[in-house]
Amino acid sequence: SQDFAKNSKSSLQGVKYPFHLLPCTNATWPPALDDPNPERSWARLFDPIPENWSWGREAAGNATHIGDKYSGRGIYMCGYLDVPLDYTNQSDPRIARLAVTKFHVSGPTSTSERTIVIEPGGPGGSGTSYAWRAAEDVTKRLSDSQFDVLGWDPRGVNASLPAVSCYPSNAYRDRWSLLTGLYWEVSASPEAQLELADAMNEALFRACYETHGDLGRFLSTAFVARDLEEIRKTLGEDELTGYLVSYGTGIGQTYANMFPASVGRVILDGTEYVRDHRLVGGFGWTALDNVTDAWHDGFLGECINAGPDHCALARSKDGSPVTLSTLESRMDSLITSLAQRPIPSYSASIGPSLVTYSSLVIAIYMSLYNAEMWPTMAQMLYELEGGNSTLAAEMLDKFEWQYDPASAPSPFPKAASEDLGILVICSDAYDAPKPDGGLEWWASLWANMTSQSWIAGNSRFFDVFPCRHFTTYWPEPAEVYRGDLNHTLKHPVLLIAETYDPATPLRNGRRLLAEMGSNARLIAHHGYGHSSRDKSACTDHIAKTYILEGLLPTEQETACYADGKPYRYDTKAAGMGFEAIDPVTLWKEYLQELAYLNPKLLSHAI
Repeated sequence: SQDFAKNSKSSLQGVKYPFHLLPCTNATWPPALDDPNPERSWARLFDPIPENWSWGREAAGNATHIGDKYSGRGIYMCGYLDVPLDYTNQSDPRIARLAVTKFHVSGPTSTSERTIVIEPGGPGGSGTSYAWRAAEDVTKRLSDSQFDVLGWDPRGVNASLPAVSCYPSNAYRDRWSLLTGLYWEVSASPEAQLELADAMNEALFRACYETHGDLGRFLSTAFVARDLEEIRKTLGEDELTGYLVSYGTGIGQTYANMFPASVGRVILDGTEYVRDHRLVGGFGWTALDNVTDAWHDGFLGECINAGPDHCALARSKDGSPVTLSTLESRMDSLITSLAQRPIPSYSASIGPSLVTYSSLVIAIYMSLYNAEMWPTMAQMLYELEGGNSTLAAEMLDKFEWQYDPASAPSPFPKAASEDLGILVICSDAYDAPKPDGGLEWWASLWANMTSQSWIAGNSRFFDVFPCRHFTTYWPEPAEVYRGDLNHTLKHPVLLIAETYDPATPLRNGRRLLAEMGSNARLIAHHGYGHSSRDKSACTDHIAKTYILEGLLPTEQETACYADGKPYRYDTKAAGMGFEAIDPVTLWKEYLQELAYLNPKLLSHAI
């Protein structure tokens, strides 16, 4: 019954595969940069026991040999790719070592006609983590499980080397976040708080420079796009097939216009518009109104539509019907009260704690990325409004700390690489004209952003505020892309933009479509959450037809609508009542997903 696995093992031994691929195990992390013989060190990590390999889900009736538990199953393969650290200087011998995880749909020794390259966002999102969590779903959704899927950690991220972390451990990052992460609404003196945060940003960039030297010059989106081209060439495929999400769409736009002859079937889902990222603060203020609409029309409005059987906040407190206006007023009162005084709490797992304005607001923002989390968030807010803060304290505690003293030590201990996101954002906007007024200008921007969106304004502001100090340490990145976005591509790309996306609004997709012209088609995805996660058979049909056949709609823009409505999705909680599922467990699982989709959100969670 083990013939397939034994044959795979024999085929793998002694054969050199692209990316040095080996079946993934707990030990397959890329060799250190100072390893004098990395290929030999890597080869030693090969585990000959198939039971230790990371196999895909078993599909009923998919085995080609009855009784063989591995035949017909996909497998996760791990590897790495060495690329120049500085593409603009051939005399610089330094490299970046990119971690790669590739899901083979048909076993370790077979490869598909095309490989779907995926990237989840950020900047700072881990493509290998994305592959682990989503590769099987991506290939099923986009290719009927015909195509392999590859995710990579962009330079500086997670398992790629050098990994960017400017703190020696996560505990230090948590410590300073307590001081610098206060929101405008709870700052006794916003001006003094801004001075404090600005001083810490200066200290952070100095730490990055002292730790990593000139590495900050080589982290721009343009260099990530060059890395993506090296990945395509290493795959041995004539054109790129890709599914790039959120900030990944920024990589995709840059790639398509730097390497137009390499563009194959590429989907950009949750579309950014990279011209915005060239402006001072541009990464921060581009979606604030969409967040407000997602909260009002979506989280609150769909709660009313779903009713009290599906949304706790729709329950009447006095016997009268709950309306959208009364619910919004109740939530405003609850959240505003936290700006005056946090709510004390206690639970056996974390001891005494506080439910603060800043932590609750960022949790609401996080929930808007995935409408499947809305019943959980609504239950937490309902209990908090009623005087029970235990659920809120336990949920908020799950993301407030990078360092967890109660967790078991990791076999690969290291600080989180979330500092990378700031360096990429600032690098891409390094040459934007500096505004007059210094900190006064930034204070006005902070006030303006929070007035536009109490949910996202603070978080998005803190994404861009550190850029004041970037050029002090890295006056000029090695390369940024400043060209147009209308190059003639080998194949047109497919854009997907969402009506209530809290991070990348539909207008981004329309602006990009207007510039790309015949080189793109757009799906206007009518739904909630970030990217097209609010499932639509219409969107999926167009995307799958494109990936499998290369065919796109003739119309420039096509409207697609989500199949279900929030609070009433057909999920594992369906039929059980939203209280039957442990909300803390659901929230914790969701935070693990956010860690690779948008790690910057977690960094603003204190």
